[in-house]
This record gives sequence, C-alpha cells and structure tokens, in this order.
Amino acid sequence: MANPSDILEVLISQGVIDEAAAEGVRKEMVRSGLPVEKALEKFKLAGEDDILRARANLLGVPYIDVAGYIIDLELIAVFPEELAKKHNAVPLFKIGETITVAMADPNDVPARDHIRKALKMNVEPVLSSQKAILKVIDSHYGTSSESMEAIVKVIEDERLTEADEKNMAAIAEETPVIKLVNFIIMQAVKDRASDIHIEPEEDALRIRDRIDGVLQETNSLPLKLQRAITSRIKIMAMMDISENRRGQDGRIRMKVMGKDIDLRVSTFPTVHGENVVMRILDKSSLAVSLKDIGLPPEDLERFSKLIHQPNGIVLVTGPTGSGKTTTLYSALATINTIDNCIVTVEDPVEYEIPLIRQCNVNPKADITFASGLRIILRQDPDIIMVGEVRDAETATIAIQAALTGHLVFSTLHTNDAPSAATRLMDMGIEPFLISSSIIGVLAQRLVRAICPGCRQAYVPPDQVLKEYGFAPGTQLYQGKGCDKCKGTGYKGRRGIYELMIMTVQLRRMIEARKSSDELKKEAQAAGMKNLRENGFELVKAGVTTIEEVLRVTREEI
Repeated sequence: MANPSDILEVLISQGVIDEAAAEGVRKEMVRSGLPVEKALEKFKLAGEDDILRARANLLGVPYIDVAGYIIDLELIAVFPEELAKKHNAVPLFKIGETITVAMADPNDVPARDHIRKALKMNVEPVLSSQKAILKVIDSHYGTSSESMEAIVKVIEDERLTEADEKNMAAIAEETPVIKLVNFIIMQAVKDRASDIHIEPEEDALRIRDRIDGVLQETNSLPLKLQRAITSRIKIMAMMDISENRRGQDGRIRMKVMGKDIDLRVSTFPTVHGENVVMRILDKSSLAVSLKDIGLPPEDLERFSKLIHQPNGIVLVTGPTGSGKTTTLYSALATINTIDNCIVTVEDPVEYEIPLIRQCNVNPKADITFASGLRIILRQDPDIIMVGEVRDAETATIAIQAALTGHLVFSTLHTNDAPSAATRLMDMGIEPFLISSSIIGVLAQRLVRAICPGCRQAYVPPDQVLKEYGFAPGTQLYQGKGCDKCKGTGYKGRRGIYELMIMTVQLRRMIEARKSSDELKKEAQAAGMKNLRENGFELVKAGVTTIEEVLRVTREEI
C-alpha cells in the first residue's frame, strides 16, 4: 500500500491540494487515526478519482474508471466469477496472450499470480476503485451464460416493470435492467452495427440494428420493458427521464470491449411509447488512410492532387451514412503537416486528429456552420473543413474563403457529383462564384461486401449479364449465407465513387446554368466514371454483387 505522505506529495504536485492543506491532513491523521483517504474526504480536499490517480501514479500503473465499462462476454466467460470476487478484479480487454485486468490492489502479487495461472495468460494490472469493480461484477457476471430471454425473465419476476414514474429512476439502476441494456449495446457493437433502433409497437418492443447499412431485427421484447430500458438509456445519456412528450438528444461515452465508443442518442414520442435510436460511433473505425478507403487507383491519384491544391472547394456528396465523414478525415489526415493550419467546424466532431483545431456546432452558443466559419477565418487557417453546406449563408462564406486563398472541404447532400453545382444554384449562389471556387466533387456510396466465409462463384443468365454490360458467360460471386454473416451473404462494406474534376468546359457550362444531366455528360466525356460503373468494377472483381450496386445507385431513365 502506498505511503500516505507519498499520496499527499503526488496530490500537491498535481495541483489538487497545497502544502498547507496537506499539513492539515497529516495532523488530522495523527489526531484521529483516520487513513489518508478518509482524512482528505473529511476536509473535502480530494475526491475518490483524485486519490486513485495519485495511488496509480505511485504504483506505476494506469488508472481506469471502469464505471460504465461494457466487457466482452467472451472475456467474462474465461474469467471465472469466483476469481473476480476473490481478488476484486475484472478483465477489460485482451491483446495477444496478455489480458488487462482492473484491480482494487494492483500490488497484490499473489492475486496476480493466481489470475495468471488460472487463465494461462500474462496479466497487465490497472487500478480501479473497489466500488466500481464490484458494480461491474454485479452487472456482468451471469450475462455470459444467460440469454436475453433469461435476463428478461428476471426483470419480469422481480416486477421491475410495474413501478410508477416516480420510481423509474431507481428501477433503471437495477442490475437486471443494466444487464439488459448492456446486452443490447454489446451485441450491436460486436455485430459492427452503426445504429440501434428500439421501437415500441402495439404488442412488443422491437430491437433492430443497422448492420452494413441495412436494418436487421435482432430481438423482440415484451412491451412492458420499454419504460425501464428507455429510462436506463436516458440516465446514461444524461437526459430528462420524466419528459416523454417531446424528443430529446443525448450522448453516451463508454468503453465497450476495450473500445472507446460514442453513442448519439435520440428519443422520439410515438403512439406506443418513446422510440430510441442510438448511433454508434467507433472512433477507431474512422482512422482510415486515404489509400484504404477504396478509391480506384486513377481516382485516388486525381483526388490526391485535388487535396494538395493551395485553394478552392472540394465537396464530398452522398446520403447520410455513405462514408463522407471517413473520406474527409482521411483527406485531412493526409495533408495534416506541421506547416499547415487546419481548422474545422463539425456537427459533431467524430474523430479527434492531433494538430487540427476542431470545433463542434453549438446553436445554444450561436456557433452554427456559418458563424463558425466566420470565426475560423479569423484564426489564420490554411485549410478549412465545414461539416456540411446546408444553406446559402454557409455556401457564400465557404466560397469567399476559397476565393481568398483557402482550401475548403465540405459535404453536400446530392445524388451525384454533377448535381452539386445545380444544388448550390438552387440555394441562390451565383453560377460564376460556383465555377470559380469549386475544384472537384466526389460522390460516394457504400455497398455491402460479399462475406469471405461463404463466397461462391456462379454464372448469371446471359440476359442479366447483357443488361448490365457484362460479357456472356462472365463468372461472378455471391454469398451463400453463413453464421459469420448471419445468413445475409454480406460482411463489411466498400466505397464506390464518382469523381468530377472541374475543367474549363465544365466551368463555362455552370456559368451558362446548364442542367446536371448536361454536366454529367461532359464530365463523363472528360473521363469521369459514374457510381454504377465503379460499382460494377467491384462486381467483376468479386467484391460485391450486382444486386447490391443496384440497391445504392440510381437507375438512369
């Protein structure tokens, strides 16, 4: 155990207390016999977090707050409950043959040896509070062997769903309800879902996860669990659990299976109760190199030249969930050097990049895309990213920034690249400003990739091949469906792209207010491949299917 005086010295060095306060604590310890933690708490000089961080500093181990930490069920299965309770320890994550374990006393060498021998793995200890560890043990153990049905039965047997509104906050903190919500979140993260939909209907509570861009039903629960589940999620997202007549937004930050996960929570009142949607943001998934996002080699080369231009606007277009944010972050990471000042205004900041100054949209503080962009221009930037061009004001400021020597990145909701110009004209932007500022537009979609576990070759009928421009007898691939892909035949996603580089002729056509169809014909004549053409290249390569490309691209009529 760390020496009390050492703990006080660390707290002084960290600026938590001063020397006079430390002396007062020492006198109180001598007078009353209180341990240093209790003496500090008595004088309200330091909280449990401060003391634990100081202890971790002295022990030379990291400190992790495991409250709200959701652990992989596979780790719970191999780390016996008896071992966890005996040594006040819980597993957090496993890398190779080393397991990281949160312990109330990381200095307990016999406990570490016992865990190492029991698991036949190296043990990396971290410090956490005993109270938080016991709560994790209580809320996780049993989940690995329990099905969701078993957890639901416990909730129903304990009559937790019959509480009135006044008691709902307490009910939401009950272990079975915590287990159930953890189960729902962890299942979604393991399945690589981007969104969780909790939907009350007339006689059931439906749980659907959006996996690889498509909603899939994962569970159907009794409707009477709706209030308890929704209340638990609202508490985690710091929302008002008593308000169910209007929509609310909140945010949950948590560790799930060793990953930093952000959940953007939205509630919406419906006739059968509150609908809850949680968008899952796995920050590690956004750290993608520009070379790895799936741009065809020729488009990658042309796009790389665009993002190294000294000024102009580069737009990325596509619907929500089409991977625009990943593309923009990848581009910024590529040009993020010590001699560039990059500033962003986003809604929200989804991935923090060192050296880049990033700001969240905050309407309550009067920070919108337009006002944020004005402020950014006073920060001496070289490169600017504005999350989305939503209105004429934002577009106008972005154009002014580009025309005054800045490189500007943004997104726009259009179906294809050529439509970006006509969309800006619809906002009221003068064509000559559009033609003189925009240097390139990248449209994109995400298609599901064929599952490698059940991928098989087949030859479609010649009529189908001919309809979509494939030679007769062409061998393609499809997924048969297996446990790894939950029978869908798809696992993971790949991007398909359409890159329009501004040429002299395109600029003239924009100034003449030509239609998007006319712009598209000219762009294709200049070498642009459209989304469907790029998608069919992936079909030929055996990456995806014709059906999947047709699902996400618009048919030309």
